Amino acid sequence: MNNLKMVEFNDLFHEFKICRQLRYNRQLKVTNLEGKEWTFYYCLGQMVWATGGTHPFRRLRRNITLFCPQINIDNLQPFLANTSLDYWDYYLLENLYQNLKIESQQINAIINSTISEIFFDLAQEVNFKSLSYEYDEKVILEAIITSSTKNIFFQQTQASWNSWSKAGLEGLSPDLAPVIIKPEIIQQRVSPGVYKNLERLINGKYTLCDLAVKMKQSVLSVSRSLLPYIKQGIVALVEVADLPLVKAKIQNNYSSIPRTENPTIPVIACVDDSPQICQMLEKIITSNGMKFIKIEDPLEALPILIENKPDLIFLDLIMPGINGYELCANLRHTSVFAKTPIAILTASNGSFDRVRCNIFGATDFINKPVATDKVMKIVYKYVEFKKTADHPSNFTYCY
Repeated sequence: MNNLKMVEFNDLFHEFKICRQLRYNRQLKVTNLEGKEWTFYYCLGQMVWATGGTHPFRRLRRNITLFCPQINIDNLQPFLANTSLDYWDYYLLENLYQNLKIESQQINAIINSTISEIFFDLAQEVNFKSLSYEYDEKVILEAIITSSTKNIFFQQTQASWNSWSKAGLEGLSPDLAPVIIKPEIIQQRVSPGVYKNLERLINGKYTLCDLAVKMKQSVLSVSRSLLPYIKQGIVALVEVADLPLVKAKIQNNYSSIPRTENPTIPVIACVDDSPQICQMLEKIITSNGMKFIKIEDPLEALPILIENKPDLIFLDLIMPGINGYELCANLRHTSVFAKTPIAILTASNGSFDRVRCNIFGATDFINKPVATDKVMKIVYKYVEFKKTADHPSNFTYCY
């Protein structure tokens, strides 16, 4: 690590060292220029918990899976506190410990892993001097267990960041999810069995941190192994939404139709958590002789869209887990959809939403309720139709 970076780390950790030296009972909130927040909780100068960042739910799911294999995450609902509280995750661990579901060593491992991950998040901030710090004594969390581990997170973070940088990963976040965008190249290089396993894992659903747990490797080794593919444009890194700790299961009903069957017929996709909207669009699209893909779970949208490569995507604005703005931006960061027309579905007719749609990469928008004329106007405008034997004259021009 160069001297400049070492100075920056020392500046970053200065506030934390003060809390430890003065034996604070308070919380320290750190905020960057984009409003992203991390909160650290102290008890008598000992850091007992940290939360916040990009994926707090994913992070806790990962750590419970890693350190508490006996716990079925889908059965955690009875122990789950009000998730509107900043420290809901700490209460969950406390409830599990008090109900003899997890042991003290497991608690300690989860706490240490969580704090280390959050410090690494902070280490990735481009400009440490832009971070703001705020103290608050409203919430004081007592340690669930008395940990023998001292505050060694500063040294751990410096070492982790040094290894990450030396591997050429300095510009990559472990919170990004890899997805294969040129499958034909990888298929030429590996066996069918290996490719099937890669396709199952590198599909835009799992972050680099998630993959490390699934593959039982360090996030450094997983990221380093993918780096050549990323540099060659074979694999892309995309942003993904956080996951709820207990996921509601939504069945995505879509028809995967290989383009080789009839590549002349356009494929239109709709990502909307409303079954009614999907059904209405399906009726309009299919009655006009086109293929339709409906995706009701937005968190599952990216791999389905990559598999089917639609000619036009209708995207709802307000959805659970990830909104239309975020998903649109994620699609634009994937080379497969860099130029694909994306029409935002919105119930609002405000100019503010229209401006935001453009900022996040949307091509157009359509106001709800959907109607045949509005839908087909968008389709005619952006989709190129070719003459076919079945439809020799219906669609002959690109509008």
